[in-house]
Amino acid sequence: MSETLRYLQSESAENGVEIAVLCKYLLLDAVKAGASDIHIEPWESTLAVRIRLNGVLTELVHLPLDLMEKISGRFKVMANLITYQTGLPQEGHAPADPELGGVEQRISIFPTTRGEKIVVRIFDPSNRSFDLAALGFDEDILQQFLKLLNKPSGLILLTGPTGSGKTTAIYSALYTLVQRAGPSISIATVEDPVEFNLPMIAQAQVNLGQEFTYPKALRSLMRQDPQVIMVGEIRDPETAAIAVQAGLTGHLVISTIHSGSTAGVFARLINMDIEPFLLSSSISGVLGLRLIRKNCTYCSQPYEPDPNIVKMVPASDLENATLRKGAGCEQCSGTGFSGRTSVVELLVVDQPVRDAVMQKLPTKTLQQVATGQGMQTMWQRGLQRALSGQTTLEEIMRVIAVDEL
Repeated sequence: MSETLRYLQSESAENGVEIAVLCKYLLLDAVKAGASDIHIEPWESTLAVRIRLNGVLTELVHLPLDLMEKISGRFKVMANLITYQTGLPQEGHAPADPELGGVEQRISIFPTTRGEKIVVRIFDPSNRSFDLAALGFDEDILQQFLKLLNKPSGLILLTGPTGSGKTTAIYSALYTLVQRAGPSISIATVEDPVEFNLPMIAQAQVNLGQEFTYPKALRSLMRQDPQVIMVGEIRDPETAAIAVQAGLTGHLVISTIHSGSTAGVFARLINMDIEPFLLSSSISGVLGLRLIRKNCTYCSQPYEPDPNIVKMVPASDLENATLRKGAGCEQCSGTGFSGRTSVVELLVVDQPVRDAVMQKLPTKTLQQVATGQGMQTMWQRGLQRALSGQTTLEEIMRVIAVDEL
C-alpha cells in the first residue's frame, strides 16, 4: 500500500486531511517508486494522481475534487509562486528537501476548464548517473561517440522526442570531457532550464523575461574563450547559425534539435536557411536517442508476440530469437518492466554523407547513404534488444515510430 493511501485511511486523516502532509506523501510515493513526474489533474468526478514510471503514466490514487484548490495552493507555496493567481500558467522550483531524500522539484501549474493541473518533475540526485558507459549505448556506438567528443571542433547534435534521454546524454558527454581534461578545459552551457549543476562547468539559464535568449547568450559566450559549448536546444535560425559558426571556428559544440530521424536533422537546418556547405563542414555527427523499458528480471518469461508485429521481423532473425516478456510481480509493481535503457542511432558525417548534404539530397536518400557506410538504424538496434530478450517487440514498436523503420 502506498504511503498516501495509508495516510488517507489513518485516524488522523478522519479528522481532516492535512494538505502539507498529503502532498509530502504523494511526493514520497513518487520518489520511492522511482517516478520522473507526478501528474495531479481534475477529472470528471475525482482528482487523479498519476506518476510516470519508466516513461509510462500509472495511476497512483484518486482524491476528492474538493481538495484540488488546497493541493494546488500547497504546491504554489513550495515553488514560491503566486497563490491567488489561478487563470494563468505558472512555473517554479522547489529546493531539495531532506525529508524527501534530497530530491528537487520543478513545478508547473496549468489552468484547465475543470481547474488547475499540476505537474511535478522530480530530480533525484541519487538516482542520476552521468556515466556515458552506463547509458546502455552499444559498444561500437559508445566508441564512435567518444571519438567525436575527442575532436577539438565541430557540431554534435542529439535528436529525439521529449524525455528520450538527450539531456542526460549531453551531461554525461560534458562530464566525460571534464574527467578527461580536468581544469585545462573551458566548458560553458546555455540551457532552458539548467537541470543539474555540473562540476567545473559554467552553466547559464536563458531568461526570456529579461531578453536573455539563446542567441544573445551565445554571442556573449563566444567572447568568454570557451573550448566546448553546450546549447540546450536549437530552436530558431539565429541560434542555428551561431552554433554552426562556432563549430567551424575551433569550438566543440554539443546541442539538441527536434527531428524525426538523424538524417532529417539536415533538412530541418536547411529549412532554417543554413547553407548546406556550412552544415557539411561543421556537423561531425548526429545521435538519435530513444528510451525503452527493460523486462523485469524477476518475472521475465518466454511469450508469443502479436502476429501482426511478428510480420515486421525477418524470418531469419526469429529462428534464434529469445522472445521474453515480464509477467508482472511485486518487484516491478506489476508492470513487467524494470528500468530503462537507450536505443541509439549514430550518423557519423563522413565524406559520402557530406557530399549528399551538399547536393541537398532527400532525407530518405541521406539515410540510405549513411546505412551504406555501415550505420545501423534505430529499428535494427531496437530489434536486436527484443530478439535477445531484453525487452518486448511491442515495446520497440511503441517507442520507434513506423516512419523510422
